[in-house]
Amino acid sequence: MIETERLILRGWKDSDLDPFAAMGQDPRVMATLGPLMSREETEAAITRIDGIREAVGYTFWAVERREDGAFLGFCGVKPGAENTPIEGEIEIGWRLAHEHWGKGYAREAAQASLDWVWANLEVGSVAAITTPGNANSWGLMERLGMTRAPDDDFDHPKAVGDLIPHITYRIARPAK
Repeated sequence: MIETERLILRGWKDSDLDPFAAMGQDPRVMATLGPLMSREETEAAITRIDGIREAVGYTFWAVERREDGAFLGFCGVKPGAENTPIEGEIEIGWRLAHEHWGKGYAREAAQASLDWVWANLEVGSVAAITTPGNANSWGLMERLGMTRAPDDDFDHPKAVGDLIPHITYRIARPAK
């Protein structure tokens, strides 16, 4: 579990399914991620996310607001996707419900996730990917100090339609 001033990044609970399923049905949330997700697809996603945690000890954790326990979305790190330029690296990612955008939660959770990586994993850098049209996401990457790696932009093998092209960002481990 990771705690910040306003957030708790934690393992997934059964009670996260309904709000996460609602996120997967929100066209604003899914606009740069892919088709709307059914409840079954959402359950399968949680199972995959939990499986990553069981296999490697970290994952895209559920993000909970400390003051009221509300589920906001997810943020964390996982092994980079196979058949992409970040395979074998640590990937940071996030997804929040639309009503929680613009409040600094994603940045707070992402910075806490980066801090966790630097404290717990012996890696030289962390990568992130998104679609070129997802200005909110790549803007956050830049605010976190990540830099674009245009030589590693790619067509995502699991994406569809206009969401196939992906851009890559990285951040190096801070000097001690």
